[in-house]
Amino acid sequence: MQAMIDELAKQAEESLGQVSSKETLASFWQEYLSKNGKIPALMKNLRTVAPEERPAMGKIINELKQKVQAEYDAAAEKVKAAELAARNAAETVDITLPAKTRPMGGLHPLTLITNQIIDVFSGMGFAVADAPEIEDDDHNFTRLNVPKDHPARDMQDTFFIEKTNSDDVTKNVLLRSHTSGDEAHYMETHEPPIRVLCPGRVYRNEAISARAHCFFHQVEGLYVDKNVSFTDLKQVLLTFAREMFGADTKIRLRPSYFPFTEPSAEMDISCNICGGKGCNFCKHTGWVEILGCGMVDPHDLEACGIDSNVYTGYAFGMGVERITNLKYRVSDLRLFSENDTRFLREFESAK
Repeated sequence: MQAMIDELAKQAEESLGQVSSKETLASFWQEYLSKNGKIPALMKNLRTVAPEERPAMGKIINELKQKVQAEYDAAAEKVKAAELAARNAAETVDITLPAKTRPMGGLHPLTLITNQIIDVFSGMGFAVADAPEIEDDDHNFTRLNVPKDHPARDMQDTFFIEKTNSDDVTKNVLLRSHTSGDEAHYMETHEPPIRVLCPGRVYRNEAISARAHCFFHQVEGLYVDKNVSFTDLKQVLLTFAREMFGADTKIRLRPSYFPFTEPSAEMDISCNICGGKGCNFCKHTGWVEILGCGMVDPHDLEACGIDSNVYTGYAFGMGVERITNLKYRVSDLRLFSENDTRFLREFESAK
């Protein structure tokens, strides 16, 4: 039995030395290590050995099996490494060839400016809120102190989805004409102090031209708390203007009228093209209008469940397209919605 084991060990060693591929490796395993291989067959022959010798012979056979298995595993790793090296040699890459590049996208200029506006006001503690573009008359007009006979409620100014025949105009459903309604929603569901920014798309029934469109984008802000003053509003808007257009930017506030604020104002900034000296863009005035603002009308606070005897607030609203025009000097509003990739590629490096 010992002679048989020694002979088999010698044969296995010689056969393993000839292994050089997956095929010869599989053949070796089948001949020596498989269930019907030569080494397992030795275990079956133990019954022919005297009982007192079986433990010793069994130990020798197990040691042989472990030795051959280890050598087989080492040979398998060598075969695997050799085949990988051969495959890599056959698949050499010519590093002088031009790389296959994919076109890179970028943010839309309106998205870029919206994000910049949000970043500025977020730094001053404003949260961002969203509301549906399909709005009811109650939030779009009534709670904002817009009279029932106001021109904005006419079909020629607003896109109505469903218009009631009754005298209760608050039941009308429409595409929001401003994001001020978002502020009304927010005041209904939040207790003061409120400091919120409402960006979004709005719709007006206007003829499409280089200076007007039937949809555009707004960002409106609202701050409601005790003892809020017009001075607070002016300082916030001055900070915004300097963050967006440069530290030397000046502002001026001109009296105006909006149904939902009293007093109301329009804000101009010193022209960032001519530095306030006068040019064609600012019509040689040195000033460019960018937004409307004012102190929240007490009616609006009461309509949303806020005690106007305790709380005051300010609000402001700006057109994103207007700010984008000033930042990037885009002369035609239609370019923002035409998806002309030649135009959009000009903003790939913008941040």
